[in-house]
Amino acid sequence: MAAITTALIAIAGVVLGWIAIEIACKPCLEKGREAIDQSLNPDYDPDDEAGVSVNIRAPLNPDPDNASATCSDAIKTVS
Repeated sequence: MAAITTALIAIAGVVLGWIAIEIACKPCLEKGREAIDQSLNPDYDPDDEAGVSVNIRAPLNPDPDNASATCSDAIKTVS
């Protein structure tokens, strides 16, 4: 009988520990679960997300002649 009591106490401890971790880490766990759900969803396309820049053809290196500030203007000295 003592073995059954010990097993039940151990199981109750594991369950209470699991609940404590779920409550303490709820925001982090929710973000992780959402990421997993998105990665497992075959219909999910990250290109369809709102807020993604539509200007795909923007130059990686813009023309430095048209820049408003030069390199010497960007660095300011403190005296």
